[in-house]
Amino acid sequence: MLFAIIGLILGIVLGLYLPITYPATYSLYISVAILAAMDSVFGALRASIEDKFNTEIFVSGFFGNAILAGILAYIGDRLGVPLYYAAIFAFGARLFQNFAILRRHLLTKIRSQHK
Repeated sequence: MLFAIIGLILGIVLGLYLPITYPATYSLYISVAILAAMDSVFGALRASIEDKFNTEIFVSGFFGNAILAGILAYIGDRLGVPLYYAAIFAFGARLFQNFAILRRHLLTKIRSQHK
């Protein structure tokens, strides 16, 4: 848990102070890859509260999902077909599902502490 917090703080600080830019033509690929990565993070949080977290599964899913989403967006762009919609739908649906489960768990925990 401590490594996660340190990594989060380090990522925020680096993101704020390093002038990292990319061409606007990559914005579609970057946004789909970020959505896939966020899905992995929320999935890891869910697995953690269910005591099922596995580091290897998280790391492989994090990078694998982001790369797969980027490749789908690239292939769709080359074919002139918006294949990135598939990634947006799949990862977006799972992201909201995992968020709902986390929210329910948190509310249940808060309610049990007040009783």
